[in-house]
Amino acid sequence: MSFYEIVQKYSPFDFEGFFDQVTDAAIKRSLAREKPGAMDFLTLVSPRAAGHLEAMAQKAHRLTVQYFGRTIQLFIPLYISNHCTNQCMYCGFNHNNPIQRRILSLEEIEEEAKAIARTGMQHVLFLTGEAQHITPIEYLVEAARCLKRYFASVAIEVYPLETEEYRLLQQAGVDGMTLFQETYNEDVYRRVHQAGKKKDYHWRLNGPERAARGGLRVVNIGPLLGLAEPRREIFFTGLHARYLENSFLDTEVAISLPRFNHAEGNFQPDYLVDDKTFVQFMTALRLFLPRAGLTISTRESATFRDRILPLGATRYSAGSSVGVGGYAESRPDLAHQFEITDERNVEEVARAIMTHGYQPVYKDWDMIV
Repeated sequence: MSFYEIVQKYSPFDFEGFFDQVTDAAIKRSLAREKPGAMDFLTLVSPRAAGHLEAMAQKAHRLTVQYFGRTIQLFIPLYISNHCTNQCMYCGFNHNNPIQRRILSLEEIEEEAKAIARTGMQHVLFLTGEAQHITPIEYLVEAARCLKRYFASVAIEVYPLETEEYRLLQQAGVDGMTLFQETYNEDVYRRVHQAGKKKDYHWRLNGPERAARGGLRVVNIGPLLGLAEPRREIFFTGLHARYLENSFLDTEVAISLPRFNHAEGNFQPDYLVDDKTFVQFMTALRLFLPRAGLTISTRESATFRDRILPLGATRYSAGSSVGVGGYAESRPDLAHQFEITDERNVEEVARAIMTHGYQPVYKDWDMIV
């Protein structure tokens, strides 16, 4: 069985009809369940459930403290290439965008690593566009080996790989991966991914499974909120995460919740998710998936990230640069994949976390390779 079979099962489902029939009593029953099922989860992301947000937030807080304590794991992204053959309408690295393209040499990657390490960060996520002929697996392996000399945890956000390629990266020191499906709606997926390997919906959808089989300890998934109807997107994201949890018992599953942010090309999303709905989605995911990590990136504002600290989040990026390099030397000319909203440095984010009674975690484990 693959997750696509679950996507097919629910794709013709009458979501609007279901939402119209949700009652307050049904929401309370779903809230009370020790292990909510798929329809409980859908009930909790319904428009009517927004009226029960306080109760959802309180339970999400209790579950998060139970499973994660009062901690927020910090990580930092490092873009090592923005070369890309894809034409994703919403992305600043779109192949058609007339931006300056750059790939870091191994020497430059090491300089970036040294600069990041000086901030105290011990979890790094390195990223590329999708241009396999420019950033082949051999380059990724060498980049991982270089970064592993400086960081306790090295993760990747690169183009989808074969299982054996994930295994090669795991042997080089990579322990986690992020791969956003962007949207689970196949029609929207085809419309916004106009050219390149990323047009292959199924190849991307099955990427997290291949990574888990390749031995990566953490797989992180998520939608880009704004591309398609958001309540369905969150529903499929939650189902995908539970499917991965049930299929790969030794793998930690995490979810990111990126909301659409401005990028090159001036793409206008069809849907916007306001702050209250975002919190509803986050707390519903926590109730449905109490052991899953929830990542909130610097796409969100400093004020908002501070405010939602107790409501289910477990991972924050900090001090982020979303252009290639940008840590060893200031590069204001760099093309960005998207726009950062929280521009605080690592120390400022850590201080805000402590102010709210939580502990910023720079290093929580060591991997033996």
